[in-house]
Amino acid sequence: MDNAKITQLTEIIKAGNAVFLGGAGVSTESGIPDFRGTYGLYQGKYEYPAEEILSIDFLEDNPEYFYEFYKKNIIHTEAKPNAAHIKLAELEAAGLLTAVITQNIDGLHQMAGSKNVVEMHGTIHKNYCIECEKGYPLEAVTEAAGIPRCPCGGIIRPEVTLYGESLDIDAITSAVDYISAADTLIIGGTSLIVYPVAGLPGYFKGRNLVIINKSRTPLEGRAKLVISASIGETLDLVRVS
Repeated sequence: MDNAKITQLTEIIKAGNAVFLGGAGVSTESGIPDFRGTYGLYQGKYEYPAEEILSIDFLEDNPEYFYEFYKKNIIHTEAKPNAAHIKLAELEAAGLLTAVITQNIDGLHQMAGSKNVVEMHGTIHKNYCIECEKGYPLEAVTEAAGIPRCPCGGIIRPEVTLYGESLDIDAITSAVDYISAADTLIIGGTSLIVYPVAGLPGYFKGRNLVIINKSRTPLEGRAKLVISASIGETLDLVRVS
């Protein structure tokens, strides 16, 4: 690890008013597979393409197969927060990080202690009946045999954004507001190729754009600091107290 870059990152974070924008690369370090990586879900061999299975049309037309895939490949109750999740929670508690904006649906940021989390694609931990809209915890899905159903007879679906659905407008608005007001935007564990989330950095007007990612991103030419390394290993080296 480049000590000079860690020192620079530390000083930037100490200035405060930072926002973190993260993607699947944050959770892969907790053992949760990503979607587009070499060993990601999209590389798997299934009866249908993963993108098709994880669509609203597929859920409506073939709910039994949807939940078989969803429970096996999307829900990872064994996963625990890694060094990145823990450090981000510590930075928020110290008053240096304003918000975490995440593309992940696993809830690991909250499990680590982060309070102000904007979940762009929803969360597996919130579910609701498509008929009566009664809310349910994750266990209503994981403990169901086959298709989870409400007593009213409706299917219980996860509060996650599926293919064919739009992102939650409140999440988009919150993310834009936080990024627009930040002095520092730290982008980590995301390749920034999937819209509309990939467009969020365009709202950043602050001084310090930081990118921490193993692979290249389209914004490296604009960034003040680029660290091509593990997000967890990198943030774990930051000492602000």
